Amino acid sequence: MEAAFSLLETTGLAVGEIARACGFGTPETMNRAFRRRLNTTPGNHRDRFGPA
Repeated sequence: MEAAFSLLETTGLAVGEIARACGFGTPETMNRAFRRRLNTTPGNHRDRFGPA
């Protein structure tokens, strides 16, 4: 999860690429994990904390 946070916040990689690189397998799995832990989505997290 921490690796996904970091990549979302510091890179322009696609969410699917980040999901696979961080061991989630699919973007849908990462999306579910973000919703359970943060009540948000990876895309929303990037919009809020990602690179300008």
